[in-house]
Amino acid sequence: MPTDAPATAPTAIPVDLATPRGPSNASVTVQFVLAGIVWGSSFLFMKVALVGLSPGQVAWSRLVLGGLTLGLFVALRRDHLPRSLKIWGHMTVLALSFCVIPFLLFSWAQQHVTSGLASIYNATTPIMTAVMAGLLFRVERLKAVQIGGILAGILGVVVIIAPWQGLDLSQSLIAQFAILSATACYGFSLAYMRKFVSNTGMTPLAFSFLNIGIGAVIMLALTPVVAIAPVTLSPWIIGSVLLLGCLGTGAAYIWNQTTVRAWGPTRASTVTYITPIVGVVLGVLVLGEEISWNEPVGALVVFLGILLAQNRLRLPRRRHDDEGANATASAPSN
Repeated sequence: MPTDAPATAPTAIPVDLATPRGPSNASVTVQFVLAGIVWGSSFLFMKVALVGLSPGQVAWSRLVLGGLTLGLFVALRRDHLPRSLKIWGHMTVLALSFCVIPFLLFSWAQQHVTSGLASIYNATTPIMTAVMAGLLFRVERLKAVQIGGILAGILGVVVIIAPWQGLDLSQSLIAQFAILSATACYGFSLAYMRKFVSNTGMTPLAFSFLNIGIGAVIMLALTPVVAIAPVTLSPWIIGSVLLLGCLGTGAAYIWNQTTVRAWGPTRASTVTYITPIVGVVLGVLVLGEEISWNEPVGALVVFLGILLAQNRLRLPRRRHDDEGANATASAPSN
């Protein structure tokens, strides 16, 4: 989730996490923080790249560069790719829903919204994942507290949109819904992964390469449609594209998967809380973007919804309720 993706998106990739003795906890912590910083910076990179490139060219560049970067690591480590056509079919679905479509949506939307706002909306990915996993694919049963978290997340989005300021269906509002559509794609993809590709035997690196690599191939096939347009290049634009592709859609996936293997997906998914902070701070300091009071307030409500949707908040039970439950449990049955 991930870059804008994957924030939580990559952290929940259901691959075989059983590995030999891994890196030290300090090394894992560094990689965790680096992934959060790079993904939070991706919104800035996209905003700068869009000065000289079209949205399609930005999405095209990041996938192709990310695929090449991950492919290089796969070749160096000699990781094996699956031979099953069924797995390749599922991975093609994921390449579209997890990479191609959301990357295009984010690139288009960031022409009309600030990079900070885009990073805040990206944090709705865990909410979308809970909805898709519980209601669409039914890979988990939603508890009352999780449903409450989903509702809280929706409330947070409403606060960010600020309908009391007037809904004129301007391009900015449409762009905000485009970003929410992108995070819905991430949620769909994560639930799809859990249902169909949870036991592929692939390493995290091979999984990420196949996901990004197939997306890159699709983009290459769509080159005449999405990437043939005039460009204006500068050192800042070139640097942003390289960082967005090689780091945000390449190396950061490896760092994130190292964290997943060491800490597990739930703890690793807390990277969600780093990316919007980095995105907002860079937008204000580097791009001079302004932020309205409702955006951070809405983000806090969304974060509360995430905690509830992921069942991380434990509400204390009343003592007499526990005693009553124990009495019932110990009572003899008729």
